[in-house]
Amino acid sequence: MAKTSVSTLLKMKQAKQKIVALTAYDASFAKLFHDAGVEIILVGDSLGMVLQGGDDTLAVTIADIAYHTRCVRAGSKELFVIADMPFMTYSNPAAACENAATLMRAGANMVKLEGGEWLYDSIRLLTQQGIPVCGHLGLTPQSVHVFGGFKIQGRDDAQAERMIADAKALEAAGAQLLVVECIPSSLAKRISEAVSIPVIGIGAGKETDGQILVMHDLVGISAGYIPKFSKNFLAETGNMPAAVKKYCDDVKSGAFPGPEHEFN
Repeated sequence: MAKTSVSTLLKMKQAKQKIVALTAYDASFAKLFHDAGVEIILVGDSLGMVLQGGDDTLAVTIADIAYHTRCVRAGSKELFVIADMPFMTYSNPAAACENAATLMRAGANMVKLEGGEWLYDSIRLLTQQGIPVCGHLGLTPQSVHVFGGFKIQGRDDAQAERMIADAKALEAAGAQLLVVECIPSSLAKRISEAVSIPVIGIGAGKETDGQILVMHDLVGISAGYIPKFSKNFLAETGNMPAAVKKYCDDVKSGAFPGPEHEFN
């Protein structure tokens, strides 16, 4: 598979070709995912839950993400690697630049920040300094205590309109990719149509430009429970390479996610 870039992803959106993404945290899985046809790897702060055993993502540090980014990059030179900016590592533009630089040096192609229009100045400065940015709207796990738990976002009209405005603001600031999480499928479709940058969904229905899952959910080994928006592809296929290939094929064809994985 050819090396993926920001330009590749933008062309895929324009051609209405679905983008496939997964989280990964080490070299072995990064290579497996690349060989199966995954375009984007997210080194997610989800590692705080699936690797470290935490109840949320808040304890993850920039050093944690940098370590796992180096591991993932060692597994594939061609994959497009996004590294999460952990909790309180981008509270102001200067901090955002310093911490993002650490992740880019570790091998990331892009960094991901959670939040809306308030990030405008940070994203603008990051992109001016040559650091590509992915935004993240909807259920943003670092704000779990503000939300009162892991709850669906954007169900009322005011919140939906705010999210669309935030998406436009993030693009205007220079963000080149956007993740939307746990929002109604109708809202995800509106956001995907409102911006020219690719929109990757998780628990956001099939009308986004691509899909991402936490790898542990994809194979049914997440501690606690498997989210409604996920699917155990390992149970269906019987081995890891086949499970990842099935996920890629189903995203590309539009078979996943199905109606049973959406929120209305």
